[in-house]
Amino acid sequence: MEDKESALVGALLEQRYRVDAPLARGGMSAVYRGLDTRLDRPVAIKVMDARFADDKTFVERFEREARSAARIHHPNVVAVHDQGLDGAHVYLVMELVSGGTLRDLLTERTTLPVPLAVAIMEPVLSALAAAHRAGLIHRDVKPENVLIGTGGIVKVADFGLVRAISSVGTTKSSVILGTVAYLSPEQVTTGTATARGDVYSAGIVLYEALTGSPPYHGDNALSVAYRHVNDDVPPPSATVPGIPPMLDELVVRATRRDPAARPADGAAFLAELQQVRAALSLPRMRVPIPQVSPVDETVAVTPPAAPSGPTHAAVEDINALDPEETVKVPLAAITAAEATVQTQQPPAQATVMRPVPGFSAAGPQGTRAMLRSDLERVIDSAAQAGPPSAPFPAPSPPPAPEPNPTRRLVLLSVIGVLVIGLLATGIWWFSSGRYTEVPTLAGKDSETAQQLIRGADLNPNITTIRDNEVEAGLVISTNPTAGAEALRGDQVNLVISSGKPVVPDVRPGATRDEAERQIGTEELQAAVDDSRNVHDEQIPLGRVVKLDPPSGTRMQLNERVLIVLSKGPAPKQVPDVRGKTRDEAFQALTQAGFEPVDGPQEFSADVDSGRVVRTDPGAGTKIEASAAKRVSVVVSSAVTVPDLSQRPVAEAQAMLQQLGLVLELQPFSNQNGRVFSQGPPAGTKVRKGDKVSVFAW
Repeated sequence: MEDKESALVGALLEQRYRVDAPLARGGMSAVYRGLDTRLDRPVAIKVMDARFADDKTFVERFEREARSAARIHHPNVVAVHDQGLDGAHVYLVMELVSGGTLRDLLTERTTLPVPLAVAIMEPVLSALAAAHRAGLIHRDVKPENVLIGTGGIVKVADFGLVRAISSVGTTKSSVILGTVAYLSPEQVTTGTATARGDVYSAGIVLYEALTGSPPYHGDNALSVAYRHVNDDVPPPSATVPGIPPMLDELVVRATRRDPAARPADGAAFLAELQQVRAALSLPRMRVPIPQVSPVDETVAVTPPAAPSGPTHAAVEDINALDPEETVKVPLAAITAAEATVQTQQPPAQATVMRPVPGFSAAGPQGTRAMLRSDLERVIDSAAQAGPPSAPFPAPSPPPAPEPNPTRRLVLLSVIGVLVIGLLATGIWWFSSGRYTEVPTLAGKDSETAQQLIRGADLNPNITTIRDNEVEAGLVISTNPTAGAEALRGDQVNLVISSGKPVVPDVRPGATRDEAERQIGTEELQAAVDDSRNVHDEQIPLGRVVKLDPPSGTRMQLNERVLIVLSKGPAPKQVPDVRGKTRDEAFQALTQAGFEPVDGPQEFSADVDSGRVVRTDPGAGTKIEASAAKRVSVVVSSAVTVPDLSQRPVAEAQAMLQQLGLVLELQPFSNQNGRVFSQGPPAGTKVRKGDKVSVFAW
């Protein structure tokens, strides 16, 4: 393998991707640091074993799964840039992530504090939620596939690769493929892979992050698989005291043996985890980058062992295998493997695929295959003898009584007929009878498509996604594709369109976060433009007034929806109360929503005493609703000089004194006479205390 790796270094795949240095390797693939010479960016290149290039089924499956994984555009998913075939090299080009894995962090710290475990699982579940919305199941969630990169960003890797690998020389219903410590019970018993299966595996990862190890251990892979099927995952606090009960309950619920009792998918699990975090007031932690030595780059690596050819038995005693070792069992080896389990001796040509040097031995990290027939035999024997231990010997059949000669002849005749019938049935079944063809369903309505799938002896699994082109309720695609052969009873994933996204019904007064969350759920892009925000008398500042376009509008995927926010009540304008009496001004200001107060009096030659000269702030000033609303009213202190003509001097003096003015007699005036002239003249505005000069005669 090292020679092959060295030979590939420096190669230019498809005249674009330069292979620079090996990063990691497994039995089925090697990963290199490389460079995309066209875009001048560093990449990770996963090159599958050269033997796979000759397998048309694998290449087609590999390309299909790579395209599926590339559909997921999410910040917490390792991006798949490209895939291709260059001569004998089947390769995948991925985002290069600097840092380490969750396995490295667990090796370094053993257990993680609750806030850190939650901080890691939230982006993991966000990635799974994005995959499940796209109709893609991961199938192999484990700490080795959780990458921690620069800045503490968490990414999930290897979407769909287990499914691609399973196409090479394996039968879904006969082989258990995955990482045994994280397999859901239904993956073990039937091979069914659903979103709820990913939820189970993620729950096991959360359990391990809190306690330092998975819940199940055994002497071999089968004993661990047995416990997934027959035991309930205990609460983490049973191993590590002090874990909050709410988090305990969530882990137990996510790992229920009954899939229906778990959260429906990654999004549902994420929502429940966020509720727990909020209820416990857990601080948001930055995820530390584990110290990885000597390699400083982390890539998505699943290290299954290399398969042998379709006619070679490549198994050792399965029950004797360490559950942390990686093993791949081809279909053609089933008979030999069953004999091995019974005798506990390896066949003559047996070869063990051991983990590649350089991989951490910590944790049950290997993606592996196990024979479901072996597990069923273990379960049957354990029903009488209790939980298995390694090795699992097959029970010896009880001795049969010796029949008499006549009964023996009849019995042999019956057996002969049965053998011939079973032989004919077996020939039909193993040649073509157990296979059926996936019908063409694209464009058909959901109900019709499900009927056609069941009519073909297959089981439908519905995934609903939004689509710009296909009408709601119609089939977009199937997996496996139309015309493909599938084992009877296998599951066919039906991708049903829910039509174009619809602008959600966001209530006026909702918070901006609520609106963005609802818009994002509809796979639309929320946007805010402060210049488009409006004043509103009823809706508080910063809350949602409306959406543009309005709720119910059908749009294209990821199209922009504007959130119009409230700027609060509109500014109020100070009314013009100049010339009004003080009481009239106070009434007008109060009705306009202001709080009038008395200001200092002020002389005005144009305004009578007791009437308003001005306000502070002045008339026409706009005041924001959030600002102070007090308005000072300034009243005129001017006095109007009365007409004193022909009035007796004493009467004129009394009139002026009442107004706060002083009478001044001009020289040669008759103090007992009548006023002949005055200055200033009648009607003039003067200040209190001013003198009015009169001439009397």
